[in-house]
Amino acid sequence: MSDKVNWLTHEFHILTMEDPWNDVGGIYIFAGVSPQNKWVAIYIGLAENFRNRMANHDRWIEAQRQGATHVHAKVVQSAGARLLLEKELIAAYQPPLNTHHR
Repeated sequence: MSDKVNWLTHEFHILTMEDPWNDVGGIYIFAGVSPQNKWVAIYIGLAENFRNRMANHDRWIEAQRQGATHVHAKVVQSAGARLLLEKELIAAYQPPLNTHHR
């Protein structure tokens, strides 16, 4: 697979939790691969600062249990744009950890 993927029309970089994270804000998707070899969103979130948010993320283990293997990340500078994009992606992909109560 490539090191980039498009969700809706937005390009995301494909990373792992072990990769170094920058001190920038953006949107991230905990994703896994379906039996059809396509990315599936497990959880979608936003971060004011990727480095702080990804350190011991409270949903990562739960996402792994549901098949997440990678994190797809996109830098989005504006807090308003992050919130809007997060809502659009959740509505479009209905990830289980965003749409079902714990």
